[in-house]
Amino acid sequence: MESPTPHTPMMQQYLKIKHQHPDQLLFYRMGDFYELFYDDAKKASKLLDITLTARGASAGKPIPMAGIPFHAAEGYLAKLVKLGESVVICEQIGDPATSKGPVERQVVRILTPGTVSDEALLDERRDNLLAAILGDHKLFGFAVLDITSGRFTVQELSGWETLMAEIERLSPAELLIPDDWPQGLPIEKRRGLRRRAPWDFDCDSAVKTLCQQFGTQDLKGFGCDKLKLGIGAAGSLLAYAKETQRTALHHLRSLHHERLDDTVILDGASRRNLELDTNLAGGRDNTLQSVVDRCQTAMGSRLLTRWLNRPLRNQGIIEARQDAITCLLEHYRFEQLQPQLKEIGDVERILARIGLRTARPRDLARLRDALAALPILQSGMQDLVAPHLHTLATSIRTYPELADTLARAIIDTPPAVIRDGGVIKRGYDAELDELQTLSENAGQFLMDLETREKARTGLSGLKVGYNRVHGYFIELPRMQAEQAPADYIRRQTLKGAERFITPELKAFEDKALSAQSRALAREKALYEALIDTLIEHLAPLQDTAAALAELDVLTNLAERALNLNLNRPVFVEEPCLDITQGRHPVVEQVLDTPFVANDLSLDDNTRMLIITGPNMGGKSTYMRQTALIVLLAHIGSFVPAEACRLSLVDRIFTRIGSSDDLAGGRSTFMVEMSETANILHNATERSLVLMDEVGRGTSTFDGLSLAWAAAEQLAALRAYTLFATHYFELTVLPESEPVVANVHLNATEHNDRIVFLHHVLPGPASQSYGLAVAQLAGVPGPVIQRAREHLARLETTSLPHEVPAAPKQASRPLQADLFAVASHPLLEDIERTNPDELTPLQALQLIYEWKKRI
Repeated sequence: MESPTPHTPMMQQYLKIKHQHPDQLLFYRMGDFYELFYDDAKKASKLLDITLTARGASAGKPIPMAGIPFHAAEGYLAKLVKLGESVVICEQIGDPATSKGPVERQVVRILTPGTVSDEALLDERRDNLLAAILGDHKLFGFAVLDITSGRFTVQELSGWETLMAEIERLSPAELLIPDDWPQGLPIEKRRGLRRRAPWDFDCDSAVKTLCQQFGTQDLKGFGCDKLKLGIGAAGSLLAYAKETQRTALHHLRSLHHERLDDTVILDGASRRNLELDTNLAGGRDNTLQSVVDRCQTAMGSRLLTRWLNRPLRNQGIIEARQDAITCLLEHYRFEQLQPQLKEIGDVERILARIGLRTARPRDLARLRDALAALPILQSGMQDLVAPHLHTLATSIRTYPELADTLARAIIDTPPAVIRDGGVIKRGYDAELDELQTLSENAGQFLMDLETREKARTGLSGLKVGYNRVHGYFIELPRMQAEQAPADYIRRQTLKGAERFITPELKAFEDKALSAQSRALAREKALYEALIDTLIEHLAPLQDTAAALAELDVLTNLAERALNLNLNRPVFVEEPCLDITQGRHPVVEQVLDTPFVANDLSLDDNTRMLIITGPNMGGKSTYMRQTALIVLLAHIGSFVPAEACRLSLVDRIFTRIGSSDDLAGGRSTFMVEMSETANILHNATERSLVLMDEVGRGTSTFDGLSLAWAAAEQLAALRAYTLFATHYFELTVLPESEPVVANVHLNATEHNDRIVFLHHVLPGPASQSYGLAVAQLAGVPGPVIQRAREHLARLETTSLPHEVPAAPKQASRPLQADLFAVASHPLLEDIERTNPDELTPLQALQLIYEWKKRI
């Protein structure tokens, strides 16, 4: 290995390359190792837990160095990318045998968290996205690229709030912003933020590079030509992708204009609260996706997750999906298609790697198997009558020629990499077969030659051999050397023998010595030719992959509908949300006991339900299941309810639970109020709003006042609202707001214990059961007893709250009625007072004092 000191040409070469990539780890190829030097070596040794050594010296000090074997690099790279690091791969492109001075090296690829496409570095069930933003606080251009599939989208968004919600929805691995943006912006805390030169975002340059990439005159065909900021952001993504991949991006074929108006909008808080694909702890268990995803392919799972995160407002698309699911459920057709889809695999990402020319032999083997499975799959779709399924079947073309080529070219189970050959099948290429035969049969040829030459010359001491320096030779003992035939050419004289070469042996030597390297070179050339052929067919293949992914999602939703007892929702024009026996799809999966289903009815006359009832009584579950049913309906799925009639919604808001943002300097109450403010500013009469325990983070009267005013505002906005509260005072709202109704979740007591019935019934709750729940939670007995005393005192010294009830109820039943309640101190005073012992003046004074106390 070349010795790296600053004075050697090799080290100068390293420093020159490193200077171009100061912030990234440089993997510098030296023989069989990738080496890192200086600070890179120190950083990598900590992150990868590899030994830090030293080599050579700079300014009298050893140069820190760390290395990893090049054939084992994948695992280390995966770890670094997961940690958010970017890695520059620098390979030897020159031939060490012919190089004068250091072998020429070149950066062949830059791995960054948002641009990796290697299977080992990716989570197969999640999109890996690269995003870019351009604009100011009023209007932003937002572009997103999935380099592992070729999906490229652009949109323009108003304001930070909308932008941050989209970023939360997509959760990009890397986010590019112009370098001239000020510091301290809301975006600054995002992971994977990269500042890029402002000219990367230039709109005019972007139009040119995008048109060049897509082979078009302009961007009108994509409906993006008016999005100046969006195009600038998209141009920066394309430039970044080219810089990191160092190759043509054949699989990026179009730009899609996304519009927020096409979707049901969920802000970041609502997305988190509903636990669509990530639970509140950051994992994937007990999420909506974990329950509804039984897709057969990874690309299907990723598409389903995108659907869950982007419900649609296009009734035509929704109902086309519903028709497809209905069709797949008939005669259990999905059961025949699912095993065939399993054979297909993750074609989407394989095609992306082909487009990037990073596809491995096993990728081609999987594609070969997928293409072989397509004819059976397509024939299984012939009798599917749903129009949408018919469209998908048309896109799922078969590729008999490609399938045949790959079947003839790639061995059944190829090695992981092409590096050492052994990928191309015998019989595919005559020249390769001949070279491989030469290489494999060299030994036999030499044995045959020795036998022939002994017979021809009659010299028994003749031997055929090989020497690394001199190559192949025929050796004769000194005594027999004089009898060598005329065609023997002397090659080397030894102490007791002479070595010769013949024209035949020389010809064989030329072939045999180069056969192995030529066979490998030929095999690599054939492999590249296969990639070229596939790239020519990339466009239809990508369309086929997209159709397969959607078919996978639809068959999966049909299977889930059957096995989870989901039913088809009906979209209607008149405003309503009518759910019969709705269930929470996630909670019912984890319960050991049967789930208690409940109805919900909202229409033009009833827009808000005030929900009261005990803690743990099921208020949050009831609210969340409503949101999840509405969301599933808007992706075209069947829903966990006996029946569901609804009109299209524009947004789903959820203000549920308490969390703080200490790093951002915001308390729990501040977070709660920010979320409430967002809802009150943005909710419309087509929005679904879930409000759970608003105002609990401050003093009772402040909280009650805020909750009351927020409820009144939502009633005025006429948003579909579920408002769960422990402020019993809010149950009088229906008197002043006709669109508001009361419901409650009931509970009962049995043997001094609370039993939650989880049934939703009309009217307000009669009791809160707070102390009973505290007792269930294990709060010590003396504390419960003391709390009862405090409660009795508080409830009898506070003004009673008049509440409407059917039948008419004079006043709010006291929570203290549940327990043995101490009498009021005033009553005890009256009982102790003997009127016969009082003078008229004393009696009058007592009356004044009691009145004051009352």
